[in-house]
Amino acid sequence: MSSTPTALDRLVSPAGLPTLGLELPLDNDWGATRLRADRAAGRPFGVPDLTRHAELACLADELGFAGLWVRDVPLYDPEQFGDAGSVFETFTHLGHLAAVTERAVLGTAAVVLPLRHPLLVAKAAATVDVLSGGRFVLGLASGDRPVEYPLFGEDFQSRGAAFRRGVEILHAAWARHTDGAGMDLPELGLGADRHLEVLPKPTGPSVPLAIAGHAQQSAEWISQNADASLNYPRPLGALRLKTREWQELTAGTPKPYLTPMQLDLTGDPPTAASPIRLGLRTGHRALIDHLRAMGELGVAHVSFNLRPGDRPVEEVLHELAETVLPHFPSPSTATGTGAVGVVAS
Repeated sequence: MSSTPTALDRLVSPAGLPTLGLELPLDNDWGATRLRADRAAGRPFGVPDLTRHAELACLADELGFAGLWVRDVPLYDPEQFGDAGSVFETFTHLGHLAAVTERAVLGTAAVVLPLRHPLLVAKAAATVDVLSGGRFVLGLASGDRPVEYPLFGEDFQSRGAAFRRGVEILHAAWARHTDGAGMDLPELGLGADRHLEVLPKPTGPSVPLAIAGHAQQSAEWISQNADASLNYPRPLGALRLKTREWQELTAGTPKPYLTPMQLDLTGDPPTAASPIRLGLRTGHRALIDHLRAMGELGVAHVSFNLRPGDRPVEEVLHELAETVLPHFPSPSTATGTGAVGVVAS
């Protein structure tokens, strides 16, 4: 077996503390000041400013954030959801990020698998994996926006079955065949005797899969078919129950538990943590305490969504890098590669 670390290995600290990443876009378009400015200018809600997207992604990579995550929002729906996500097409965006970053794991949080043909997802995911040098994690979801499904010719109610079938096809497409046979995909009318293959193959045996939420599946199925769980943040009590269930299901082969979190980091370090939707408003001191508690419960990686904040994103990135990241080093920074020095909190 190869000793080369996988992308998921890069997100798991040997110290048992969570590593820290960021959810793109790196913008604060949900902050109060920006909302007022957008309303005054007639700009739509939920469409981020991407002017500096590459510059800020490179900065995050240089500062030592362990991961950069891109959402998959096929269609902007201003009436029901009001959130355009990362705007760019997911895999095109990731290919660009693979070229301009060097260390951060790149992930999807998450690709809506039933709305894409799994063979094309397999090819796109393996391409990003190869272009990034094995830094890619494919987060998958079943989707939660019913309006999108008929536009793609898919049935919203049967997305769970489509999701399971898609995961099977991904694994078949990534498999390596040494006997000259090709993919064995009888459900698509393709047999191994046709010698058909999806290229490129991943850098490892497979592209690591993280399944978001329940994806219309049982917890047992996810534990058997995913390499990681990707779950919404919860209060610590509820989080304890969720991580304990995951640990019990994966006891034979431990698998990481990952979670995104909306973060409004105030400029006042002693600010106590208070809940906001899917996250916290807090100063960095209470944030450190909260992240340690999450790590004790078994969370391996936390990715911050900075959009609810009201401070310039670059300023927040630097504060997190100077005051928070040193307490939660990724495996690469722990060995001295690009580590950020600890400063007084």
